[in-house]
Amino acid sequence: MPHATASWLVDNTALSFEQIAEFCGLHILEVQAMADDLASSKYTGRDPVHSGELTHAEIEKGQNDPEYRLRMQKAPVDVSRTKGPRYTPVSKRQDKPDGIAWIIRNHPEISDAQIGKLIGTTRNTINAIRERSHWNIQNIVAKDPVTLGLCSQRELDAAVARAAKKGVVQADADDATEEVVAPRRDDREALIEELKAQREAATRAASEAAQEAEAEAWLQAKRAAEANEG
Repeated sequence: MPHATASWLVDNTALSFEQIAEFCGLHILEVQAMADDLASSKYTGRDPVHSGELTHAEIEKGQNDPEYRLRMQKAPVDVSRTKGPRYTPVSKRQDKPDGIAWIIRNHPEISDAQIGKLIGTTRNTINAIRERSHWNIQNIVAKDPVTLGLCSQRELDAAVARAAKKGVVQADADDATEEVVAPRRDDREALIEELKAQREAATRAASEAAQEAEAEAWLQAKRAAEANEG
């Protein structure tokens, strides 16, 4: 969680922005924005000393020498996910609605099933927040689930990538249907309309021919009657 770690280092150490940016893998302007409270999202600080990624001695070295580059003591623990519901510590469960609201607002392409696996929640809770019928909706504030500790950045990025890939596949399928099926449907309808028009024209022609024949027969009969009278 580089942003959360950088936020903690800004607030709790005298390290330079460049040192913090390099250690956390961020751009120096991002760190500057955190220090100036200009960041669009407020990050909950994450203590790298507590997690074992840094030591107080290492931070002291950096504070005493602006040219010193911090060395990570151990890599962040990457906990692999197992099947089944995600376990969330009791202290973090109250943050779930905030994390769900953030995903719904910022990544609407992520399905409810993916949100459920990512945050460890139910469809009913997700729908309640989406429809703003949640019992505590007035107090829910959208917050990044990564900074809340509900999931890792890698897991969130993977969910976004899967949703994007699914959206592309669906769009391609829709385009294929529009390009292939629609013209066939249009051709069939055009053929049916043409046949109907031909039948109607034939019916009209037959009716007109019958009327003309009937009129001709009547005229001949009238002429024959007049000839007999004469």
